[in-house]
Amino acid sequence: MGKNGSGKSTLTKVLVGHPAYEVTSGSATFKGEALFEMEPEERARSGLFLSFQSPIEVPGVSNTDFLRMMCNERRKARGEEELDPLEFYGYLTPKLEALNMDPSFLTRNVNEGFSGGEKKRNEILQLAVMESEMSILDEIDSGLDVDALRDVAKAVNLLRQGDKGLLLITHYQRLLDAIHPNFVHIMQKGQIVQTGGVEIATQLEEGGFASLAQ
Repeated sequence: MGKNGSGKSTLTKVLVGHPAYEVTSGSATFKGEALFEMEPEERARSGLFLSFQSPIEVPGVSNTDFLRMMCNERRKARGEEELDPLEFYGYLTPKLEALNMDPSFLTRNVNEGFSGGEKKRNEILQLAVMESEMSILDEIDSGLDVDALRDVAKAVNLLRQGDKGLLLITHYQRLLDAIHPNFVHIMQKGQIVQTGGVEIATQLEEGGFASLAQ
């Protein structure tokens, strides 16, 4: 959590290897590997996932083809057999049900004509397909109505089971009421300035960032 412009989204993009950013110092390790020495696609194949704050549209690419390509790239990286279209549909169906998504999503192009809430659901569907070990969700609650937030939170809670890591970026207590964090970190000017439990988010909701400085 942190004010707008504090560096939260910048951190996420650096971790996944966004080409607009250059790392000039420091290091990051993921599963024992030096993250900054890996290409963005290598980071994704190894199990690092970022749900973007503003997902882009990809005209001309069907959601089904995109999801199956993601899935098979991840499976190949783990030494598993690729799924053909029929096998993939069987793999995908329970994930659609868990997210309460209409199967018609699969026939549409990636995010093309999607509402803000539909784009966020689609991002979580991508996460479910990738089965990533570390997921970064950048304001996944943005643009969601109450029902959509409940469905997305339910899916995220299912996906975080086991030893999988989850980093949430949010401004709102309502998301943390549905997805209970182990820790809350406050970022300011690119630095983590405070860490604690969910009570920090409650204090922030009641008194704003000024209340945390005391």
